[in-house]
Amino acid sequence: MNIGLYFGTFNPIHIGHLIIANHLAENSNLDKIWFVVTPHNPFKKKSTLLDNHQRLEMVYQATEDYIKLEPSDIEFGLPQPNYTVNTLTYLQEKYPKHNFSLIMGEDNLKSFHKWKNYETILEQYNLYVYPRLSEGELHTQFDGHPKIHRVNAPIMELSSTFIRKAIKEGQNVRPMLPAPVWKYIDEMNFYK
Repeated sequence: MNIGLYFGTFNPIHIGHLIIANHLAENSNLDKIWFVVTPHNPFKKKSTLLDNHQRLEMVYQATEDYIKLEPSDIEFGLPQPNYTVNTLTYLQEKYPKHNFSLIMGEDNLKSFHKWKNYETILEQYNLYVYPRLSEGELHTQFDGHPKIHRVNAPIMELSSTFIRKAIKEGQNVRPMLPAPVWKYIDEMNFYK
């Protein structure tokens, strides 16, 4: 089975995440997309994160009606901070019959050369890169790389940061979130 790994803090998961994941599920050779909820991204401040299980619950609620999209808490039990290369090694050992690929935005590809053991990742795994409007140059070593697949997905300029800020300012963000996620955030009084 071909599994696309969509890593993120999903703080919160929003319709942009679902649109990209669903597009890949329907328009690539990936059988399933796993939303891997990251407990702590080495590049993000931990203080802004909701509890791991609250974010996992939002991903669960957001993906419940999609057969090809699944939440994953695989990183919750791994040493922190989590590095993608370690998670990939763990997954390959746990699920030897699955073929794993990474899903990332173009903005992440621009800093991919800073990732721990990025060369190993690129040797062993395919990367599905969706377009993002972002600054900075792409490293020329990634131009035309056989393991990097550019995906003609819709450009989603919606961010969890924007949503958190809007909630804090009392704005209505309901259209930006899957209905059960908005309900959960509202009931739990998150991000206010």
